[in-house]
Amino acid sequence: MLLLGADEAGKGPVIGSMFVAGLVIDEETLFDLAALGVRDSKQISPGQPQARRQAERDILSRKIKALSKDHFILEVQPQVIDELRGVMTMNDIMVRCFSQVVARLNADRAILDAADVNPQRFAERVKDASATSMEIVAEHKADQRHLVVSAASILAKSRRDQSIRELEASISCKIGSGYPSDPQTIEFLKNWMREHNQLPPFARHSWATAQRIKASFI
Repeated sequence: MLLLGADEAGKGPVIGSMFVAGLVIDEETLFDLAALGVRDSKQISPGQPQARRQAERDILSRKIKALSKDHFILEVQPQVIDELRGVMTMNDIMVRCFSQVVARLNADRAILDAADVNPQRFAERVKDASATSMEIVAEHKADQRHLVVSAASILAKSRRDQSIRELEASISCKIGSGYPSDPQTIEFLKNWMREHNQLPPFARHSWATAQRIKASFI
């Protein structure tokens, strides 16, 4: 049986893109994923420095891709998120993103990390939007319960990490994790506002955090 796992990384940050990854493997490959030490991306090298965790995820990502039958990583840039939020809810956006990933891949069964308080509703909406005939199930914490979803979470998080490193290199400045809870990220946004009198183009302007910072300089 071919299994598809899908998960996202970067849904909540105020800076940077969101990534939704899908991964297709043979069911027998689950043993190989377990042997690699695959688990939810948030549980990779816990307690270690950020750079160490990123390096570990990058290594696992390459090994996972080598084992997969197919994979696809969708990038949703901050400007797109801002535009979509003007006409739909974040739940609607997640359905669209997951359905695009599912539609690009072929498997017998898809397991999704539910991006809705109602997992069954999320699965049904993704199935309808992707127009697929494959069986689709969604669960909360699927990235902790299913190795194929754990593997997808690593692909998504590794790509998100890479995008932040590329962004920092392009502006020659550290921005932190990009999450509203990160003091380094907040300080970066404040400094950018002081210097440019506007939010950076790679920030999610529709986020409440970004709006508060912008308002404090007006």
